[in-house]
Amino acid sequence: MRWWPSAGSVVFAAAAGRLRREGIFVQKKRGLCVSPSDACWDSVAVTKVVRGGGMAEQAKFLSGNLLKHITVMSLTASVGLMAVFVVDFVDMIFISMLGKAELAAAIGYAGAILFFTSSFGIGMAIAAGALVARALGAGDEALARRRATNALIYGVLFGAVFAATVWVNLPVLAALMGASGETLDLAVGYLQIIVPSLPFLLIGMVGGAILRAHGDARRAMMATVWGGAVNAVLDPILIFGLDLELTGAAIASVFARFAIAYFALQPLLRFYGGFDRPSPKSLALDLSPIVAIAFPAVLTQLATPIGQAYVTRSMAEFGEEAVAGMAIVGRLTPIAFGVIFAMSGAVGPIIGQNAGAGQNERVRGAFRDGLIFTAVVVVLMSLLLFLLRPGLAWLFELDGITLTLVFLFAGPLSLLFFFNGVIFVGNAAFNNLGHPYYSTWINWGRHTLGTFPFVLLGAAWFGAPGVLIGQAVGGVVFAAITLSLARQVLDREFGDGTTHDPWVSQGRLHQLFHRHR
Repeated sequence: MRWWPSAGSVVFAAAAGRLRREGIFVQKKRGLCVSPSDACWDSVAVTKVVRGGGMAEQAKFLSGNLLKHITVMSLTASVGLMAVFVVDFVDMIFISMLGKAELAAAIGYAGAILFFTSSFGIGMAIAAGALVARALGAGDEALARRRATNALIYGVLFGAVFAATVWVNLPVLAALMGASGETLDLAVGYLQIIVPSLPFLLIGMVGGAILRAHGDARRAMMATVWGGAVNAVLDPILIFGLDLELTGAAIASVFARFAIAYFALQPLLRFYGGFDRPSPKSLALDLSPIVAIAFPAVLTQLATPIGQAYVTRSMAEFGEEAVAGMAIVGRLTPIAFGVIFAMSGAVGPIIGQNAGAGQNERVRGAFRDGLIFTAVVVVLMSLLLFLLRPGLAWLFELDGITLTLVFLFAGPLSLLFFFNGVIFVGNAAFNNLGHPYYSTWINWGRHTLGTFPFVLLGAAWFGAPGVLIGQAVGGVVFAAITLSLARQVLDREFGDGTTHDPWVSQGRLHQLFHRHR
């Protein structure tokens, strides 16, 4: 902390000394105080030390280059994401090395259901991140901490109920994906081990979202890095060393979730004042704003696995080799475009902080720069995938329809991922600007109307490759809708130079939807 003395200002010096004794530091803002007069109080920045002994940098996105913020946050967060995705990718390599097609197919079916369960956690994380970021942008640290506490509690409670419901219905869900016979038994056994650990994964997701809302992408990243490291160490030991095969992969994933939860909570306790003591009153106060975002956000995220489930079932019509090829593509996608997935979570706090502070032009700029960042990353990664085609064929010993599907993705189809990125940026804007139901409508439209008919026609015209082509083309249509709707929101909310309170209207809308249910 650098001190800027105001020579001759006895009032300032005395007040600053008193505040220091109370654990508050006073700092003159550079370039604003030009004289040692009492008028300089309008240009004084006051920062309070949070519990835990460290000084947290609050609302760090209110100044500086927006594209740089997006790039740094996205690249940093993507390291953590890709640590997990790379381990999933290695899982697939290990399973492929066992030489059993039904094991790879079981991973494909199980992956669709795990996507379904993790989508619940993503929705709760979106709510926590949006509310904490806006509170920090408005300068209300106490509100930010209270909402972080209550979002975590509600997330664990709701997540436990959701996990139990899914666990009981695993055989039915796996059969709906198209699994049957031995593959069905393998997929269900794998999921019965992993699904009960959902509350721990949810702690990690919500904790990471709160860290990103504080602008601390590095520590949010490290939580998933440590989880990936645990998984990477345990995988070969359990799969090969103890000869547990698919069961070993599932057990390793559970321990990885424990690690992610621990390393997400630890920095919040140490550097950001931890959490408030929960009370029935505070939980009741935050239930409405949390549900107003979390409910549509969960619905939004659930649309993706439901659409993917339809794609999986459609691919199952072409045999287990086709499902195995789709499973490999499913593991490649987050590795290739992990930065885009991370960006969708990184741009939200940037928009949220600036919206909370009323910096309208920076809100619009963050949205624009998010699209630019997406375009650059997709072009570069698509080129890299094309160049890596021979290596992928060797690594997975690809042939037949499996080879065709992987090469299709690692070619022209990967360029169309830009349109998924447009939807990601649009959803981040809707969630942080008080319109989470827009995200719900867009995602459900994209994964129903933008998936079912396109996949059906693609499969009829081009066979198994047409399934992936149809899925990608549907994304183009809904990216255009997202872009149009986002521009309307930005013009309406920030076009007149004023900032509106978005949560009131969303709370009323939620009450209207559920009054008689």
